[in-house]
Amino acid sequence: MISKAKIKWIKSLSQRKNRMAEGVFVAEGHKLVGEMMACSKPLYLCALQEWYDSNCNMDCHGFAHDTITRDELERVSLMRNPQDVVAVFPFVMHPLPDGVAQRELCLALDGIQDPGNLGTILRIADWFGICHVVCSCDTVDVYNPKVVQATMGALARVRIHYVDLPQFLCQCNAPVYGTLLDGSDIYGQDLTHNGVIVMGNEGNGISPEVRKLVDKRLLIPNYPLGSDTTDSLNVAVATAIVCSEFRRRQH
Repeated sequence: MISKAKIKWIKSLSQRKNRMAEGVFVAEGHKLVGEMMACSKPLYLCALQEWYDSNCNMDCHGFAHDTITRDELERVSLMRNPQDVVAVFPFVMHPLPDGVAQRELCLALDGIQDPGNLGTILRIADWFGICHVVCSCDTVDVYNPKVVQATMGALARVRIHYVDLPQFLCQCNAPVYGTLLDGSDIYGQDLTHNGVIVMGNEGNGISPEVRKLVDKRLLIPNYPLGSDTTDSLNVAVATAIVCSEFRRRQH
């Protein structure tokens, strides 16, 4: 059984101001919670008995937990279709290493607003072995429940940093790539194993201030060239294409 106070507390974490005040976020579902528990201990967890039965080897010592009914799950969940377990984790905080873009490939997100896009981009980064994602301060909160769910566990491995993006790019001392309509065909360009790939806002693309700092302008061409087609790609789709081409060159 879960108390009314616990339900109210978890529900309150749907709001960013409450998450920031306490430094915690909500994760739901056996896959996501399992991925997070591999790297971080929750502060609190509540689940159906079936979840405990199927995770009998899970170490639940050291944090508060409750067994709840299906009705209680529906009352506590932040999701439209509740899954079998809800957990509250502390923020995952990582320092941004000095000179990281000189050694490896990083993603930079300039004003991404859609939670689903951010979560999907983090999954893409995880898939292509990109460990650090640098976000402008106006990018959507990574601990937004919709972002957390969309990461499908990538949040446990990919390190997210909110920074003054122009300042970071000025100081990174590495190639800065960006997808722009006046860029050169990505399939004919030299691509390095290190540097920063900048992806822009869903509606406006890369901001003017950041665009000035992009020294490697790339274009994802449509096919056949010059044909009438949609005017742009979804930012998460574009990120997947770009990351795939960078990694393909490294084989």
